[in-house]
Amino acid sequence: MKNIKNFIICSLLVIVLLMAIGYSTFATQLKLTGTAEITGEWNIRIINITAQDVSEGCYSGTPQYSNTNATFDAKLVKPGDSITYVITIENAGTIDATLSNIIFKEEENGSPAIIYTTTSVSNLLKAGEQTTLTIKVEYDSNYTEVPSIKTKTITGSIEYMQN
Repeated sequence: MKNIKNFIICSLLVIVLLMAIGYSTFATQLKLTGTAEITGEWNIRIINITAQDVSEGCYSGTPQYSNTNATFDAKLVKPGDSITYVITIENAGTIDATLSNIIFKEEENGSPAIIYTTTSVSNLLKAGEQTTLTIKVEYDSNYTEVPSIKTKTITGSIEYMQN
């Protein structure tokens, strides 16, 4: 009987060993490796500002700009005079942009004789495209006397967000 038990135990060990060898023969381990990279670029910028339609005798200054700022200094002489500034905005990135906000604010204590008017920019600025914004500065033609306050400043922002 003891021999039968030993034979059964040895047989079971051999069967388990054969099953382990069989499993390892038919089992395959797959290895996966992945890398992700962001290649999109966000680059909305001002690329130019020019003065146009300058009334005779007026001074448009030398408009200045950097990637995100534009400034100008208009000198108007008489009622009806005006200068128009054209600001070119470019999407130099690879991501389309949507206009989210545009705000222009005139200083409260500035001259009421100076009128600023602006045009809107494109709501959608696709990658590689340009749009323009115009700001017209005008000495109100209804004024018959030189006002005591002679300056008015405008500040503004144009905000784009990723599409």
